[in-house]
Amino acid sequence: MMRITVKLYASFRDGRFMEEDQEHPDGITLRQVVAHVGIGDGELGMSLVNGCHATMDKPLSDGDCIFLFPMLSGG
Repeated sequence: MMRITVKLYASFRDGRFMEEDQEHPDGITLRQVVAHVGIGDGELGMSLVNGCHATMDKPLSDGDCIFLFPMLSGG
């Protein structure tokens, strides 16, 4: 098992959390953590792992910090 910090921003915090330490099995991907949090593929605007852009298939490591942002709109 590994510990990962998940930070949510903007509307993702509604009914969820701002920041949470989670335990996940070794080899989990960013996509799997996003699904675990309850965020759909079409909702996610940007994802960062340790401050760097990451693909959804990125395997995560113990101690990683994930930042999840919704799609932005406005004008």
